[in-house]
Amino acid sequence: MRPKALILLPIAAALAVAGCGGDDETSTSATSNADCTSVEAPAPKDVKLKRPALKPPPEGTTVVFETSCGPFTVELDTKNAPRTTASFAYLVEEGVYDDTSIHRVAPGFVIQGGDPTGDPPGTGGPGYYVDEPPPPDTAYTQGVVAMAKSAAEPPGRSGSQFYVVTGADAGLPTDYAIVGNLSAGEDTVSAIEDLGTPGSDGPPSQPVVISKATLEQG
Repeated sequence: MRPKALILLPIAAALAVAGCGGDDETSTSATSNADCTSVEAPAPKDVKLKRPALKPPPEGTTVVFETSCGPFTVELDTKNAPRTTASFAYLVEEGVYDDTSIHRVAPGFVIQGGDPTGDPPGTGGPGYYVDEPPPPDTAYTQGVVAMAKSAAEPPGRSGSQFYVVTGADAGLPTDYAIVGNLSAGEDTVSAIEDLGTPGSDGPPSQPVVISKATLEQG
């Protein structure tokens, strides 16, 4: 597996980076979550975009993700991450996140999505990257949404893959560009997290699909 756009985990987290990908698994009645609809994994998408003009959206802009486990909303941190949020908003408007998977669930740590290709999961991107190292006092605490990258990439580099921190504190170094914070849909994120196996780091036990992402200005 190519270590593309994966989160580098601290050793203390006791989770294996190698578990970030893996083959899609079909859902069964034994693994279905009551809060999630049984769906098929989406087909890979060929996305090759040029980097946009990195003008951030207005303060208060949110992104609503409709998923097979319900909706969740992310408020973009346009003040502290103008370049990253400009790119993120552009990806939403271009439909990059529509019909993609939450391909990684590490209970007590993160859920991760945003790979348009999904072949193999966790290796795709939009065709460009943005660099924006986060502020030195950044903490990756519960509800923080940030961009994923490989260990080989410099701090603050991002493509399209993002993660939502589900643990109290992920304990990550300040290497990951900030998107914003979860502002609604904590129950959805919890339902997705419940599809992971405690102590593991890999695909959910049944496909979780982002059907639509919508940009909303406050």
